[in-house]
Amino acid sequence: MERVAVVTGSNKGIGFAIVKGLLQRFQGVVYLTSRDEGRGKDAVAKLNQLGLYPQYHQLDVTDRLSITKFRDHIKQKHGGIDILVNNAAVANSTALYNSYEECKTIVDINYFSILTIQELLFPLVRDNGRILNISSDCGHLSNVRNKYWIERLSKKDLTLEDINEFVNWFLDGVKNNTFNYDDIADDGKIAAYRVAKVALSANTRLQQKALEGRNISVNSMHPGLVQTDMTRGVGFYSADQAAETPLYLVLEAPATLKGEYIWYDRRVLDWYDHKADYYFKTINLKQ
Repeated sequence: MERVAVVTGSNKGIGFAIVKGLLQRFQGVVYLTSRDEGRGKDAVAKLNQLGLYPQYHQLDVTDRLSITKFRDHIKQKHGGIDILVNNAAVANSTALYNSYEECKTIVDINYFSILTIQELLFPLVRDNGRILNISSDCGHLSNVRNKYWIERLSKKDLTLEDINEFVNWFLDGVKNNTFNYDDIADDGKIAAYRVAKVALSANTRLQQKALEGRNISVNSMHPGLVQTDMTRGVGFYSADQAAETPLYLVLEAPATLKGEYIWYDRRVLDWYDHKADYYFKTINLKQ
């Protein structure tokens, strides 16, 4: 049976670089996906010029119908997925503090979309497969400064309800103008992105528990400050360099590496260390 790798949101940036690396190293079919079909096909053309030939399919991770169509396509054509990289994401606009509508969009794309993907696409991941959630340094627990939520997200018996209530606590606070931005690191700057990525990293552990019986590894990682459109070109290395650790995790890492939060240099960090210095600092964006 032909092996299949899928990367969401992969028409540019680190997602594009991961697809390129998979095409060079993975023995199987590689899917480049994007919300915008035109941009996706432009990305495929760029790879074709390099002698690399991905499959393409439109995929909007915030649209349940789009995910369903993609699921049905994979199921009918290939029967399953061996590698799934959840990369589709959006960061804050130029503003460090956002309106409720902007916050909701950021949270929907970076977190709530994953819940639909795990419902519809995770059942297609084959036994011994690998799932990688591209998180961020914004996704480490040290980004949260509210004691109640630190303790609740650190529970050994954490549930999806806990994580969803954390996200909705933030959204409700922004909507009602009652959110205390001191509850998030760095004076609450880009709080929506931090909350969404913390939720994604926390949910990675639940996903691992759910798929443990099929020996599927699920990890989340911080790819580093990469020079992409999302960072407006600020960063300490290129998308191709940033793709190296994700490629290692889905192709080469030991199968025993499961449910972890991994730094861009392959270090496995203690996600629960809320006093650590791993939280994102907006000063890093100023060069």
